[in-house]
Amino acid sequence: MESPGMKALSLTALICALWLAAPVSAETTTPAQLIDALTQKLHQGYVYPDKVANIEKALRQHGKTYAGINDPEKLAEALTAELQQASGDMHLRVSYSPDPIPETTGAQAGEIQAMEREMWRAHNFGVSKLERMSFNIGYFKLDAFPPVADAGGMFAASMTVLANTDSLIIDLRENFGGDHSVSLLSSYFLDQRTHLLDMHWREAKGPRVEPDWTTDTVAGVKYGEAKDVYILTSKETFSAAEAFSYGLKNLKRATVVGETTGGAAHAGDDVRIAEHFALFLPNGRPVSPVTKGNWEGVGVMPDIRVPAEHALAAAQKAILEKLLKAEKNPERVTRIKARLAELDSGKAG
Repeated sequence: MESPGMKALSLTALICALWLAAPVSAETTTPAQLIDALTQKLHQGYVYPDKVANIEKALRQHGKTYAGINDPEKLAEALTAELQQASGDMHLRVSYSPDPIPETTGAQAGEIQAMEREMWRAHNFGVSKLERMSFNIGYFKLDAFPPVADAGGMFAASMTVLANTDSLIIDLRENFGGDHSVSLLSSYFLDQRTHLLDMHWREAKGPRVEPDWTTDTVAGVKYGEAKDVYILTSKETFSAAEAFSYGLKNLKRATVVGETTGGAAHAGDDVRIAEHFALFLPNGRPVSPVTKGNWEGVGVMPDIRVPAEHALAAAQKAILEKLLKAEKNPERVTRIKARLAELDSGKAG
């Protein structure tokens, strides 16, 4: 699900995107022309066509205000704020590039893909940390969902390392989203093929619904459904990271710990609207078969609400308190209580 958030962009968008529309030179582009270009794109492809008239009205009502903004970055920020205020959609965003945004040719697309993959590689395809913590608790820090082509090997290796832990904490507090590998990772935690969501796309030839299911098999070792899984979130948790959290939470497969997430459910693409400006245009919305809705504008609510910086300790405490209730060995009871005291004091490593 390629969907940058309000503050965080996908790695693809950080490099470049497959830009559309005809060029308009930076010297002649006015705020009025930008509004004309972006509203045209909204009418052509925005996921909620019934909202476009109100969005356009809001933009044009403040045309004189935008005309007085000479800094292009501040203009992009002002247009973004107006778009999000009028629509409630945290994905709608205008971005400014100091360098001209190219109209992508086939050859350029290949170069962009190569640059994108190199950036993913340099960031270890989103996998930031794997650890076996005290009392055999697994810890998996994932800062982005990589492209499916690269996710298979990374997820297989990660889950094989973590397979023998007794419970698992997945840290998505710094995960901005990324690509279409949510269903693949979800597959490691569900024993049966499971319907995760339906993507409702607005396309030129008409609406299309694309169901998303977990895979029947995975590379490496499945974690399965028998062991507890906790997902750490923050207000910076966005997009694909929210899809993963939302799906496992509502399937009762994972406990979410931390803060309500950013609330960015829609999917889409960057669209070139001028030589130095682009619009992120959402043209798809997920619908959960469980809730019949999604997390757009509201975020994923945690089961255990704590500030993000305390979420890791809170998840460990939840695991240990459950262990303590079932533990019969006095020596192990003492050790669990000591670890809980460390976590309560903030001195735990």
